[in-house]
Amino acid sequence: MKIIGIAAGLHAGSFINRLLEAAGGELPKGVGFSVWSGLGEIPPYARGPVPASARELIRLVAASDAVLLTAPEHSLLPVELTYALDWMSARDGLSGKHVAVISASARACGAMWAQAELYKHLQAAGAVVMGDELVISPAGRHFDEDGHLADPALRAQVRAVIGRLCPAEVMEPALLL
Repeated sequence: MKIIGIAAGLHAGSFINRLLEAAGGELPKGVGFSVWSGLGEIPPYARGPVPASARELIRLVAASDAVLLTAPEHSLLPVELTYALDWMSARDGLSGKHVAVISASARACGAMWAQAELYKHLQAAGAVVMGDELVISPAGRHFDEDGHLADPALRAQVRAVIGRLCPAEVMEPALLL
């Protein structure tokens, strides 16, 4: 199984990007995981030739079994993420694709609103969407020195999302909740 990760954050060191990397570390052995980091290069959707950055994303998503997406820390989606979703939607790149969404915010409403907005775009594109709102403050200490999730409760929440994303046959018994 292969999963592609997409972070809704445009800054490499942002909390949401770090959360995506840490979530990828919670995947079972044998599950391939790579993060696509070209969000800042995606242009608005337009009819005609597909730009290289959108082609790369469409190809990566098509070659994966599922997508793990982190929503932004605030209630607004970055316009580049909507561009990426528009390109994939126009090319049926998400049709039938399993997509898990993890969001985090200092306020419950921020996570809920960001996730609801993402769900609308993903479901309109034909994706099979699943996920949880993680109501945690980005200001807290959630990662250890190696970038792994330090909080057992947060790890359990992330593993629950992964448990719905990965088929049971690839899950390790310790990850099944």
